[in-house]
Amino acid sequence: MICVAGAGAFGTALAISLAANGPVILWTHDADHATAMREARENARRLPGIALPEGITITADFDTLPVEIPVLLAVPMQQLRGMVETHAEALRGHPLIACCKGIELSTGNGPTAILSETLPGATTAILTGPSFAADIARGLPTALTLACADAAIGRHLQQALTTPNLRLYRSTDTTGAELGGALKNVIAIGAGAVMGAGLGASARAALMTRGNAEIARLATALGAQAETLSGLSGFGDLVLTCTSDASRNYRFGHALGAGTPFDPTITVEGAATARAALDRAQAMGLDLPVTAAVVALLDRPDSLPQVMETLLSRPLKEE
Repeated sequence: MICVAGAGAFGTALAISLAANGPVILWTHDADHATAMREARENARRLPGIALPEGITITADFDTLPVEIPVLLAVPMQQLRGMVETHAEALRGHPLIACCKGIELSTGNGPTAILSETLPGATTAILTGPSFAADIARGLPTALTLACADAAIGRHLQQALTTPNLRLYRSTDTTGAELGGALKNVIAIGAGAVMGAGLGASARAALMTRGNAEIARLATALGAQAETLSGLSGFGDLVLTCTSDASRNYRFGHALGAGTPFDPTITVEGAATARAALDRAQAMGLDLPVTAAVVALLDRPDSLPQVMETLLSRPLKEE
């Protein structure tokens, strides 16, 4: 049995895929949402039109979790700490797998560090990589990275969480997996802005390439392994998120570049991550011009011409 905590689109999709292996508990903090999903056997709010298998038990009660089953935490990054603190007793003793991408704005920490701080001694891992919830929920093939510092536990979780359409590749580099998944959202905002402003696919390719270099610069300085960043949780996720309208971060950036409204109820993890990453880089003396450009756009959406001029007037150098 597996528990997925968080009934957004991604958490629901994971629950649907995992139900092919056996019973799944899908938890939501909203009792009314739980009731609606139980009655309709569908998450009409986040994944309309996709049926929830009978093997999924939907609940708003965390206190009845079976002992020691893995819990996948599919909540927004900036809400992770508060959620775990609120339910610390119920989560104690369970392997915890973070399924969010980002850097905590208040501390600069990633998901596994937050879990270790809020529940000292907990078994922690992160599940990340190039994926869209709708693809997973519809049974389309998806490959992800499962990073766990303990290799033996990682192997066990890999077996437990692999499904007919979800293939997991194992790593012990939690830092690289976290930062690849977090920082690509920042670059995706920039890629969307480029396309929204009508600057073309060539400009987007250039921004993605230089953004990839920035990801490696910051992540390796923080202890990530270069090979992790060239894998699914780094380069793979960057390509998907910077080139598809299904990416929330890309769509948000596109709206910035085009000067059009964007739904404020949609979580855009890259916005907070951009600020946190830039703060961290500046404290370390690292230059992240693409990230700085994204932050400038967040602060002043009408500043795109000046931001692009700043990027294009940077000193010429070797690649």
